[in-house]
Amino acid sequence: MKKFRKVLDGLTTSSPVNPGGSPACGSAAGTPSAAPTPREIEIQETLMSEHFQICKTVRHGFPYQPTALAFDPVQKILAVGSRSGGVRLLGRPGVDCHCQHESGAAVLQLQFLINEGALVTACADDTLHLWNLRQRRPAILHSLKFNRERITFCHLPFQSKWLYVGTERGNTHIVNIESFVLSGYVIMWNKAIELSTKTHPGPVVHLSDSPKDEGKLLIGFESGTIVMWDLRAKRADFRIYYDEAIHSVSWHHEGRQFMCSHSDGSLSMWNMRNTAKPFQVTFPHGKTQRDGRKESCKPILKVEYKTSRNSEAFVVFSGGLSYDKAGRRPTLTIMHGKAITVLEMDYPIVDFLVLCDTPYLNEVQEPYAVVVLLEKDFVVVDLTQSNFPIFENPYPMDIHESPVTCTAYFADCPPDIIPVLYSIGAKHKKTGYSHKEWPVSGGTWTVGSQTYPEIIVTGHADGSIKFWDATAITLQMLYKLKTSKVFEKPKSGDVGRSGELVEEDPYAVQMISWCPQSRIFCVVGISAHVILYRFSKHDANTTITSLEVRLQCEMEDVISPSDTENTPCFSDPSGLSPQPQPPSPRSNTPDSARDSIPCLKVKDRMIRMPPGYQAELVVQLLWIDGEPPQQITSLDLNSAYGLLALGNCNGLAVVDYLQKTVLLCMNTLELYGSADPFQRLTRSPRKNRQSTSGLTELSDNQVSLDLERSKSPTSDHVNGHCTSPTSQPCPSGRARVPGGPEGPRLARRGPGRPPFRKAQSAACMEVSLPVSSLTEESRENSFSRSRSSSVSSIDRETKEAVTTLQFMESYGRKTDTLPTPCLWVGTSLGLVLIIPMSIPTDEQERQEDPVTVAPTGTVLMLKGSILRFGFLDCGGALIHNPYEVWRDQQVPDDPDRPRKRKLVNFSPSSSQEASGDGHLAVVCSERQAKVFLMPSQACLYVHNITESSFVLRADVVSVCNSVCLACFCANGHIMTLSLPSLRPLLDVAYLPLTDMRIARTFCFTNGGQALYLCSPTEIQRITYSQEMCDNLQEMLGELFTPIETPEAQNRGFLKGFFSGNAQTFDREELFGEAAAGKASRSLAQHIPGQGGMEGMKAAAGGVVGELARARIALDERGQRLGELEERTALMMTSAETFSKHAHELMLKCKDKKWYQF
Repeated sequence: MKKFRKVLDGLTTSSPVNPGGSPACGSAAGTPSAAPTPREIEIQETLMSEHFQICKTVRHGFPYQPTALAFDPVQKILAVGSRSGGVRLLGRPGVDCHCQHESGAAVLQLQFLINEGALVTACADDTLHLWNLRQRRPAILHSLKFNRERITFCHLPFQSKWLYVGTERGNTHIVNIESFVLSGYVIMWNKAIELSTKTHPGPVVHLSDSPKDEGKLLIGFESGTIVMWDLRAKRADFRIYYDEAIHSVSWHHEGRQFMCSHSDGSLSMWNMRNTAKPFQVTFPHGKTQRDGRKESCKPILKVEYKTSRNSEAFVVFSGGLSYDKAGRRPTLTIMHGKAITVLEMDYPIVDFLVLCDTPYLNEVQEPYAVVVLLEKDFVVVDLTQSNFPIFENPYPMDIHESPVTCTAYFADCPPDIIPVLYSIGAKHKKTGYSHKEWPVSGGTWTVGSQTYPEIIVTGHADGSIKFWDATAITLQMLYKLKTSKVFEKPKSGDVGRSGELVEEDPYAVQMISWCPQSRIFCVVGISAHVILYRFSKHDANTTITSLEVRLQCEMEDVISPSDTENTPCFSDPSGLSPQPQPPSPRSNTPDSARDSIPCLKVKDRMIRMPPGYQAELVVQLLWIDGEPPQQITSLDLNSAYGLLALGNCNGLAVVDYLQKTVLLCMNTLELYGSADPFQRLTRSPRKNRQSTSGLTELSDNQVSLDLERSKSPTSDHVNGHCTSPTSQPCPSGRARVPGGPEGPRLARRGPGRPPFRKAQSAACMEVSLPVSSLTEESRENSFSRSRSSSVSSIDRETKEAVTTLQFMESYGRKTDTLPTPCLWVGTSLGLVLIIPMSIPTDEQERQEDPVTVAPTGTVLMLKGSILRFGFLDCGGALIHNPYEVWRDQQVPDDPDRPRKRKLVNFSPSSSQEASGDGHLAVVCSERQAKVFLMPSQACLYVHNITESSFVLRADVVSVCNSVCLACFCANGHIMTLSLPSLRPLLDVAYLPLTDMRIARTFCFTNGGQALYLCSPTEIQRITYSQEMCDNLQEMLGELFTPIETPEAQNRGFLKGFFSGNAQTFDREELFGEAAAGKASRSLAQHIPGQGGMEGMKAAAGGVVGELARARIALDERGQRLGELEERTALMMTSAETFSKHAHELMLKCKDKKWYQF
């Protein structure tokens, strides 16, 4: 534990803190103020670097771009491979494990070692991997890299240690699973086919041993050639040459016949007694045309032929539909006797498996389910019921039902919130599922001892919100909310205002703000709207209140070459008015005629709202003079105050949602008043604007420089942030922009250009990217490029975005002695404003008397755009936001006992006795973090987080009963800083390649956890806490459970005799090194895996790692000492034996003469 002391002896000066990071601090209006009395602040910081370590915990969602599927019928574990080299292992709910091949090569095929706790993966880089599943984090035991041939198909017989590997050249190799080396036994393609055949048979597409005789291997080639290879005799029993290409082969369990699927949509049945031609050829979906020919059909990509003891056989296949109808949905067909059932799927089928009771291929299969892997979904069909219902999926596979646009993570929630949300959400669940238990039920999982309520909230492109129970590293759907129901649907004849604003997703969720204690929920939409919801357990019939806000900065018109003078643009006199403006008719008018209309129309009639979250208020930004509203970049609500604040690149608006009024609406520049540190002037509405206004900037050496505030006519708006692709900073600190002596101009958006992008635009991430020499693709996918500082940018102008907001009990002025409700405002220029408010305390007065909002001009400065605020008391403890205790608004009040608002306030003055007056304010920007003492506004600590990159996400979080500042940078680094001293505790390059999706969805939470969207369909949860890394093994599920392999059925004497079953087949005798020899070393390279060392590596960072290494070293030393002792004992025994024999020889030869020898 380390103690930090800071003596404050008049640090407050009249100059603001400089961008270089020196701990100077600015006063409210640039005038000197009295220094605070010297006193000592004692902060005991308990967090050290040993408390932090980055580790992935669990991955949720549907595997992105799946490629392969496998199932262990004994362990009942399912494996899904993906194109990025990932493998997802699924068992019972809670048993969910993600593995990743380091190469990133696509997984072509998966093969379980049934009931052995191992898995073989074949990847697109022609490498085989053997995974050990007997540990909670599976690891690769062996790898085999093929150098000269490409892998196309693999087959591992049940209870065999020899893996058949087919290649693109048509050869079949055999791999020993135990040692992962190639056998010298090879089936060459030219030996498998007849010598008279002139063409190559193509790649191997199928391998399987005969259920009747394991010594016979059926090889299917792509061209249509099928060979039954006798492994003992090393020759072909028979060869089949079919006209159509083969996609798959499936055996009857007796081994007397098999079925093939072909590229022309046909199924052919072959009998082992007569292989000259198929005894049956069917086109399940092909109709007979008038001329007698079958119509052409799509290929049947896979078929499975499964027998049943009490009914007719099942034939399940994918594809095979006719080409007559375009745009038909992908189908899975189930043929049961004469009945044919076609199941339409929402997405293309990647693979499917028929689940059977027995792992033995020569027994009646008894299929009970079909697992269907789609491109974006996962379906399990119940075969035991005639209508083939599907099972209810217990895994969170529908996260991507609509693209995720934002996320929020809440740890240590109120314990009653999860049951309440679940009970409401359960009423809206779909019905018609199978009543049987989920068939993938392998593994074991128990809730760990260290669990607390966690909730993940996801916002989606269609305007929906999903609440997920994330307790104990699981994920379960709780409740779904559709925000689009608040608005009227656009009429078919009216393209609508939103249709031109956002091409596809006018309701896309851009930002979420939730108070779990008061259960008030706020949603920011991409069409510049905010919806406020209250939670109720009862349904209600109510109308939604709509407030319309004119939040627009003064804009100048575009000056074309033919213009002789600028068009005047007068300031809007209603900009400060709290009264909403009536909307104008929303007919198809050009942009220039649109004024005072919102992007979407709120329903203005009485609406029945079901239990759950019910919309109460909608705040919409309006079009002004043909200019659309800019996207909202920041939002905060406080249930104790009853206030909602929102900001964008034009300014700030504060709404009283209790009285349904707008309290404040002004552009950012007007908030400063005379305290603007840059001394910017409000733009004049005069026509002639050729004179340049002065801008005082503070450089790193505190030299005031004049900046020519001019802008190129080619400037553009990127997501609400003004940028200039032609601007270049001057070395002397003075910026010049080509374009002549004209004054500052802003390019006006034409009527044909949508002002908003899709939901994944950079604006909903509060990130403005440099557009200089950047293409659209690089702007969307690269964060590694460093941005120029917001303070020194030549794009400085009156448009200043509000990037973060937070309500808090604080001090609005230096002279304040008691904390009051305040709104902290952070801007894109690195400036912080503190706006005090006067809120009536009496409940009746709060409903009637107005709330006073009075900007004081208090300004703090940092380098880069402000991202986050945090507040500590003078003892270093986190100060929580005040909130209102939830009460159901739809329950009628008792006239005798009226309910009152219950407020919980965490005032800094009442935090603890040792704290004294005041509190600490933690302010983090995209480049810098500072800690200020309030109310003196003295800067206690400053830390430059990064110079080469910029911070994307930052938050003040609780870890190990203490507090720290967690940051995620654009270069992929995750950092933690101690509070309040801002000492670096952790700096790990976790994500070397980041993209817009990760930046948009990355978020921290308490308890040392974080999450991000690692793919469009998956959420990756991580921890940066050493304690959680150490306890992770207890929290994860066990994939392997010891289960006895079911015994094979007794076939009986007569059945075995007449079936002609051969003697047991000894593969070791054929494929072993003694009989087959060694394979060529150049053919494949064996790569030893890491085995079970992952647990050792995970603990290597701390004391646990040191102990583990010491323990292993002691074990190795003891083992070597034991071996040495054994060798010494053997030598002693050998010496004694030699001495004994020498003595006997001496006695024998003692009395003999020399000639007797």
